[in-house]
Amino acid sequence: MADLVVLGFSDREKADAVLRLAKDLSHQELLDLEDAALAWRTMDGKIHVRQSYNPTASGAAGGALWGTLLGMLFLMPVFGAAVGAATGAVAGKLSDVGINDAFVKEIAGTLEPGSAAVFALVRRSTPDRVREALRPFSPHVLRTSLTKGREEELIAALHSV
Repeated sequence: MADLVVLGFSDREKADAVLRLAKDLSHQELLDLEDAALAWRTMDGKIHVRQSYNPTASGAAGGALWGTLLGMLFLMPVFGAAVGAATGAVAGKLSDVGINDAFVKEIAGTLEPGSAAVFALVRRSTPDRVREALRPFSPHVLRTSLTKGREEELIAALHSV
């Protein structure tokens, strides 16, 4: 089961850097994310959200592959690819996997202008190494699905010097 962690940052640049760090930690096998998102509020109060996983694009790509394979059976691979991509895109659009979009927008609505939040759905991690890598970005914990004890441990680890 994955744990949800939402970290707040004083600006979007720090949050972007943390998403890049998460990819690096993933390549090092220290962090396995099921999904991630970035939300920020501009100085004029507008809310922006960027998801790291796009189910519509993934569905279209998978559908095109299967459509091509099935189309080859009927000697119409291009038509099969087009129908498969369209079907896959619709299926991807209708499936909401990972972090709930409404939840992301709800939390983003509480951000101060100029600040940002990173949403991470963590399958597994090496907690001490991940916390150490995050500490220089001075994140504050906005929400988690962790137990109270583990959440307090995370907060203490991120704020220790």
